[in-house]
Amino acid sequence: MRIRLVATTAAAAGALAALTAVPAHAAEYNSALKIRGIQYDAPGSDSNRCSTGNTDEEYLTIKNYSRSTTVNLKGYVVKDAAGNKFTFTASHTLQPGDYVKLRGGNGTDSDAKNVVYRDNCNFMWNNDKDTIYVYKPSGSRADVHSYTKSGSDKDGNGYITYHG
Repeated sequence: MRIRLVATTAAAAGALAALTAVPAHAAEYNSALKIRGIQYDAPGSDSNRCSTGNTDEEYLTIKNYSRSTTVNLKGYVVKDAAGNKFTFTASHTLQPGDYVKLRGGNGTDSDAKNVVYRDNCNFMWNNDKDTIYVYKPSGSRADVHSYTKSGSDKDGNGYITYHG
């Protein structure tokens, strides 16, 4: 059986074209804060030793894509598919166009250097595949992306860019 979709008016055709031009993530989540990229596989051999490991080389970059709104990260939650999570408990503001790198390991959080540490030396992101969730303080989803090493990381460097 063949199913045909026929637009009967120019207005309906224009509306359909406008809907298909909008990326799914833009239509699904109305948030200025989005995942810019992830270094899911830290360079070198993985070691989660706090003193000598490379957990701090694994990071998630979150960017404020708004042109006019400043976003305070306090209360935002980042999770992976297994339920590992990090909550921004301190105020960290992102001006329009600004970003923060959420790094593993221990370190000093810095607005000036755009970095927040998870203060946890265990790796959060799987090296083969995972899903990244970002939730607003209200509990609604701000952004989500899944990746696989073979399907998402074409150059094999352990880094994937999302919203550019």
